[in-house]
Amino acid sequence: MNTQMNIPHMSQEEWELRTKLAQCYQLVDYFGWTETIFNHISARLSGEENHYLVNPFGLNYSEITPENLLKVDLEGHKVEPSEYDANPAGFALHSAVHGARHDIRCLIHTHTTPISAVVQKKNGFASDNFYGAQLFGRIGYHAFEGITLFAEEKQRMIESLGDKHILVLRNHGIAVGESSIEKAFFLLWTVQRAAEIQCQAGALGGEDYPLQQDVKQKCADLTAMLIRDSGFAIKFFNAMVRKMNADKN
Repeated sequence: MNTQMNIPHMSQEEWELRTKLAQCYQLVDYFGWTETIFNHISARLSGEENHYLVNPFGLNYSEITPENLLKVDLEGHKVEPSEYDANPAGFALHSAVHGARHDIRCLIHTHTTPISAVVQKKNGFASDNFYGAQLFGRIGYHAFEGITLFAEEKQRMIESLGDKHILVLRNHGIAVGESSIEKAFFLLWTVQRAAEIQCQAGALGGEDYPLQQDVKQKCADLTAMLIRDSGFAIKFFNAMVRKMNADKN
């Protein structure tokens, strides 16, 4: 993917954000986590706190490029001309989070089969597997109110999320948010792996071996520290982009 800015009157910083966000869309497609043309990944623009980038509705994730990403405001209105429109189903969730949580600069919403299966269960995510332990105490739960179209649900979603970075939309899917695209993608990968293992373990039958609370907390704290205080997520993201590109070629 071209990493040089080629849109007139656009800052290099915005072009780099667009490039990285397009790569994130393509990675989600590469890993098979898409829901055809639905769902969203958004990234808030620096210096434009009320504007964020999101996918054009109707395109496959594999078709997302830095150029065709939409710039919208918190109401979901396009702030720059585009031949594409956005999917209004994403505005309630994404605009709510971007408007209320300024520490979250990238938000990813998915509902893969394992994730949707787990969030349909009353107990939600287990924390007794390697990846689930890393999510211990980091998940907020929001009751299903139907397709997220309506502004009236925004405040309730924000209250459900609280100060956490993972929001389970019960009977639906998840949204993960972090301070960068790389960190959000790594968190999504962790949530996806936790869901996959939980589903497989449940299918095996038999009793799970429980982890102690202090061990779960240690895992969650260590993972949060790695994401927050190191280049770990950047290394992971870049490695996945290289793998994707190599496999495409």
